[in-house]
This record gives sequence, C-alpha cells and structure tokens, in this order.
Amino acid sequence: MPPDEGRANPNRHTLMVMTEVWRSVDEYFTGQLLAPDPVLDAALEANALGGLPTIDVSPAQGKLLHLLARSVGARRVLEVGTLGGYSTIWLARALPADGRLVTCELDPHHAEVARANLARAGLDAVVDVRVGPALDTLPTLDGPFDLAFIDADKASNAEYFRHALRLSRPGAMIVVDNVVRGGRVVEAGSDDPSIRGTREVTEVIAAEPRVEATIVQTVGAKGYDGFLLAVVN
Repeated sequence: MPPDEGRANPNRHTLMVMTEVWRSVDEYFTGQLLAPDPVLDAALEANALGGLPTIDVSPAQGKLLHLLARSVGARRVLEVGTLGGYSTIWLARALPADGRLVTCELDPHHAEVARANLARAGLDAVVDVRVGPALDTLPTLDGPFDLAFIDADKASNAEYFRHALRLSRPGAMIVVDNVVRGGRVVEAGSDDPSIRGTREVTEVIAAEPRVEATIVQTVGAKGYDGFLLAVVN
C-alpha cells in the first residue's frame, strides 16, 4: 500500500494546507473591504482569454498599490511590467483628473490586452503603454514621478530601480514586487536569475543613501512572497 502523500512529504502537505488558509483569509478581507468591481473582474477574464500568465497582483495587493499612490498624492506614476493592466488600473484610479501613468511592457500581445482593459475602464487617456524592453524605454522618460511600481523580469530589477530612482522626486515611493521568492531569496549561491536579480537590487538599495527602505513579507492568495518599499530622501 502506498504511503500517505502528506506523511511522505509533510512539508509539502503543510504548505498546501497553509496556502488554503491564506487564500481563505484573503477572500474574507477582500469580501469585507473591497467592493465588487466588474471592470477589474472583466480585466482578469480578458487576461485569461488572451492566454496571459496568471501572475497579476491579488485584489488586496492591487488595493494596497492604490492606497500607496493616494498616500503620496501621486500625479505621475511609473510602472515596469504591465501584463494585462490589472495593477495599472488600480494605480491609475488613484490619480487626479490630470494625472498620468506610464507603463512599460515587453510583449506586444500583453500590451494589446492591457490597452483594451484600460479602454474598458475609461483610463486609456490617462495611461501611456510603452511597448518594448523597459531598459530601452526608461532612459527616454522624463521625471519626476511620484510612485514607481517594478514588477517585471526580476533579473533586471537593479537596473529598473536605478532608473526609477533617477526619475523620482524627493518623497516619492518605489515598490519592487516579488522579492521574497517563496523564501528562496536567502539562497546566496542560487543560479536562478530571479533570485540573483532580487538579491542584487536589495544590495543596491542597501548601499543607496538617497533612499530609506524596508521589506514586507506577505502570504495570501498568491502564496508566500513580499515586496520592497523604498522612499526617496
């Protein structure tokens, strides 16, 4: 008789159980604190129909980005990594009527889906979707920006951060997503480009006197991860 899977691999079993708990807690607070939003639901549905990877921020994380943008009085926002525009919508909704958001997306198909989602949300006049490698786009931009959200390929995080800092005003906020990597960020000898890139951006920020930063570990519908939050001096 084969061994019970949970007994054979208790760590995996425990993680599965905890992930369900985290997901349930996310659903509880989302149900209490976030109003139903057909526009955001439609964006996620369009992303799925378009074959985009399901790596959008969660609704709770999207609301956090929205509140962070409001907390700094953001009028101009920079996003690196558009995907289908779900986080873009959350951020753009925080802007005043004359606000502007520039978002960088490598994949033309992802950008096409995002533009359709933004138009459906009534934000196509607010958001400028730039298609192509972000490291080609970022040097062409002029600041200052009030908030930057970095959520693209992790191997380039340090370069994205350097550009975001260059383009930020004093008091601006820079958010770097997915920095905990399920706890694997502590693997100093890893050859995973995402882990190496995450460690590099952390070291760059640690040595940068122009910012103050911290890390917030998170659990929820997206599992175990976290984000780095920096404020420009």
